[in-house]
Amino acid sequence: MAAIHEGPEFGIGDFVLLPELTLDAFMQNLKNRFEKGRIYTYIGEVVVSVNPYRQVDLYGKNYVDQYRGREIYERPPHIFALADSAYKTMKRQSKDTCIVISGESGSGKTEASKIIMRYIAAVTNVSGQREVERVKDVLILTNVILEAFGNAKTNRNDNSSRFGKYMDINFDFKGDPIGGHINNYLLEKSRVVFQQTGERNFHSFYQLLVGAPEDRLSQMGLTRDTTLYHYVNQGGDPKAAMIDDRGDYKSVVAALKNSGFDPKDIETLWNVIAAVLHLRQMHLERTLLSRVIAAGGQVVEKGLNVSEALYARDAFAKAIYNRMFTWIVGRINELIDPKHSGVRYAGKNTVIGVLDIYGFEIFDNNSFEQFCINYCNEKLQQLFIELVLKQEQEEYMKEGIEWQHMFLDAMAQKLKSERFTCRKLAPADKSLEHNRDFRIMHYAGDVTYSVVGFIDKNKDMLFMDFKRLLFNSSNNLIKSMWPEGKQLVTETTKRPTTAGTDFKNSIIALVENLASKTPFYVRCIKPNEIKSPVQFNDTRCKHQVMYLGLLENVRVRRAGFAYRMAYDRFLHRYKCIARDTWPNFRGNVVDGVKYLVNSQNCGQDVKYGRSKIFIRSPQTIFAFEEARDRKIPGIVLFLQKMVRGALARKKARQLRAMYLIMGCFKRYKMRNYILMIVERFRNVRQTRDFGKNVQWPSPPAVLQGLVDMLKKVHSRWRAHMILRKIPKEERPQWHLKVLAGDLLMRRRPEWGLKRKWEGNYLAQTRENSSTADFVSQINLLKSKDGFTKVLFSSFVRKANKHNKTAERAIVFTDKFIYKLDHKKHFKAMQKGIPFTNVTGVSITQGSDQLIVVHLSGGNDLVLCLYSHVNEERIGELVGILANLINRQYSRDLKLRVENGRIGCMLGDKSRSVIVRQMATNNGPVFRKEGSDLSLLIPSPS
Repeated sequence: MAAIHEGPEFGIGDFVLLPELTLDAFMQNLKNRFEKGRIYTYIGEVVVSVNPYRQVDLYGKNYVDQYRGREIYERPPHIFALADSAYKTMKRQSKDTCIVISGESGSGKTEASKIIMRYIAAVTNVSGQREVERVKDVLILTNVILEAFGNAKTNRNDNSSRFGKYMDINFDFKGDPIGGHINNYLLEKSRVVFQQTGERNFHSFYQLLVGAPEDRLSQMGLTRDTTLYHYVNQGGDPKAAMIDDRGDYKSVVAALKNSGFDPKDIETLWNVIAAVLHLRQMHLERTLLSRVIAAGGQVVEKGLNVSEALYARDAFAKAIYNRMFTWIVGRINELIDPKHSGVRYAGKNTVIGVLDIYGFEIFDNNSFEQFCINYCNEKLQQLFIELVLKQEQEEYMKEGIEWQHMFLDAMAQKLKSERFTCRKLAPADKSLEHNRDFRIMHYAGDVTYSVVGFIDKNKDMLFMDFKRLLFNSSNNLIKSMWPEGKQLVTETTKRPTTAGTDFKNSIIALVENLASKTPFYVRCIKPNEIKSPVQFNDTRCKHQVMYLGLLENVRVRRAGFAYRMAYDRFLHRYKCIARDTWPNFRGNVVDGVKYLVNSQNCGQDVKYGRSKIFIRSPQTIFAFEEARDRKIPGIVLFLQKMVRGALARKKARQLRAMYLIMGCFKRYKMRNYILMIVERFRNVRQTRDFGKNVQWPSPPAVLQGLVDMLKKVHSRWRAHMILRKIPKEERPQWHLKVLAGDLLMRRRPEWGLKRKWEGNYLAQTRENSSTADFVSQINLLKSKDGFTKVLFSSFVRKANKHNKTAERAIVFTDKFIYKLDHKKHFKAMQKGIPFTNVTGVSITQGSDQLIVVHLSGGNDLVLCLYSHVNEERIGELVGILANLINRQYSRDLKLRVENGRIGCMLGDKSRSVIVRQMATNNGPVFRKEGSDLSLLIPSPS
């Protein structure tokens, strides 16, 4: 119940529940809530609103949803709760309701009425009805139009309503708006011709001068210089810091167009504003300087003196503007009148009335306008007290609760004092001037009024000459505003009623209208005079609290019972504080409520109505709240445990379901994928490449590992299918050819793929005539060094570090490399070079047989293979070396394939070997070429 307990730092959300009912306690709670950003507080179902003087994020869609359909005490105090309560009462009970918004100028009354309008528009269900949507739009646009022509900047408020407005919004039986009607009261037309220092005329004048296009102003004979026009510059600076006149002009023009005003009428309205600014057109001269009087059957023209002419001019300006404003309101009423909408609605028509009336005013100089305004506030305050008392009485009677009349007695005593005084009645009061001032002791304070101009303002002093002049206008709109001008000069007419009489009659009718409806109240407070969002002026706010009767309102609510709540909601809120009612009470709701009351020993402080429980003192409801607060943490923990358990179980079920679905889906995808692969590779056994060129379909991510394995399986199968045609004794050399091909393919065009690789060529008689010596020497080395077999042997031409060429035999075993002197029975030149010393191999891209075996130690083997049959053997040697290093030392052979020039190290010096072709009969030979070596090979024949 946030209205009771939003948190101790925010004070009490309902003044009725203040522990101590004093003015100081009331003010302290109001100030505390304002400083903490809580601008709304309840007095029962009355909303007290403090103007925040800043934009507050309290009115978005999320707030509308929070308060829609809720009881007023179920959410923190908010004007939406009151608007929703009024709407529900109207819709559910088919009762007319009204919302009375009161407070002094600048307290936020007009803004409150707009907030209520927006809320009602947001919660009504349009059900696609275009007419209902149109009415909503017109009702909202109405505010823009009426503010432009009826509001002005005052010293207290930049957007002060200078007229009273009561709007009835009509609803059909479904609760949808179908139209409305606006009554306006006492437009402050004197502002048209006079403004106090620091104030402005009505917004419309400045909007026209600042916002209208240049060509439009030129047509009207106006300029943007507001200082040229006396009617708009008397207050001083015509600019207002918080008002955008240019943007507002566009908004008003758009609102007039969108709400249905005729374009010609819109043009006429702005022309009227321009005419008031001018009042110097030539055809007005005669009417402004004289008046026509019918006396004794004769028509006489009487000239006016300067003061009379100026008075006539100002009266004319005020009357024109007043008639224009009245016409605007009438035109709006035509646009939103349900009878003129052209749509028939069945069922009962109910209304919600919204009253935005001027606040109580006390100025240094108070005249007829302030007298009328304060009279209106007196009547509304009296009605407020009467209706609040009436509501309380009806509530108690409906619920069968006895009503105590203690408050009425006090009111009767207070209202017996005299309220009027003047200097004649109080000769000692020198603050009152003789024959000028009188004082009325209003509910809001004493106000001194001046009688200067009082009678003239009360009378309708606009001469008939002006009315006849405007009735004869060629503009139909102007003509319609002055119907009485059709009377001839010689016709005798009844004296028009005075402004005071008209106003009194309209206020009486307003009060009767409000009294016939179920009322709801918004009481607006102005926190300071400087429009500060942080300052709370205690004296000013206390004065407003006093004259608005807020403390008396609290006393009325507390004279009997401070709090009341429906039985079911009371049981629902507090059932947690007793074991037998938690979590659910198995029995009658009233019995459950009584059990809770008895459990807290509060039986003496409550009464049981027919549908509600009534609690006399705030302390009792606080006791229930404190008991509930003690239980809430345990309940929250229990609920968290249950919710977390439920969420965990739900998540577990979801995970199991998810994994089951994922498993089924994976199996489905795998099965589909395997079937696709089977289909694609079904006949690869009969193809020439055994499926090498078959495109593998893109696998699901989860099957990527499987597909990689299948590709390897397919590759091994292809290899098997290819190799099965090769005899087993030839397979080792094919293995070497594959290794050599991986290293030399596309790097050396000829590398001996097509010939048979035999490896140990020096053991063959066709290659070596001294095979016996060779075999004998190899056996000696094998027994000495312990290698297993000879992998490759060949005759070579070798370059040494002295740049000389030597003919040698080279032998590559599985452990060592040997250089043999074949001319000395293949005697080993030195110890074998371990393969661990081999760091890499370099060859050329050509068909030469040059190979450099890079060794650690700075002395590489620079060899050129040769044989009598002139075979390509470089590829075979590369394959043998790659296979040996990979298998025996688990690393790859580092092979460089150069373009005709190979780098090497000889005698710890860096050299280059350059291959050159030339005519020679002695085979390849190394020669010194500068600091490098060249290998001369025979030119191709």
